[in-house]
Amino acid sequence: MSKIILIVDDSRTIRQQVGFTLTKEGYTVVEAADGQEGLTKLKENEVSMIISDVNMPNMDGLEMVEQIRKIEAYKFVPIIMLTTESSGDKVERAKKAGASGWLVKPFNPEQLVGAVKKLAR
Repeated sequence: MSKIILIVDDSRTIRQQVGFTLTKEGYTVVEAADGQEGLTKLKENEVSMIISDVNMPNMDGLEMVEQIRKIEAYKFVPIIMLTTESSGDKVERAKKAGASGWLVKPFNPEQLVGAVKKLAR
């Protein structure tokens, strides 16, 4: 059975690009358009990893990470932030919230796949 990866981004294009890249590598992909929907999708699927944007409507990625880390089953699931954001304080806040890694958009497919292979459980 393939690992399920949740992609949370308000950009449909990014979700499609990341989804295509990971599906090609044999992963199953579940998509959400914001942090709120991401939390809902976590309840419906057994997710091996989460890839999330930072800036989104309703609930941003950092707040979502903080919420996810409160869920016993997802305390240690790897979370990669995929964002245009590269400011030090955002990266710091993401680490404090419990993010496992940080990739800057536009992403390099090989780099993304490498990170996923290294971290997905």
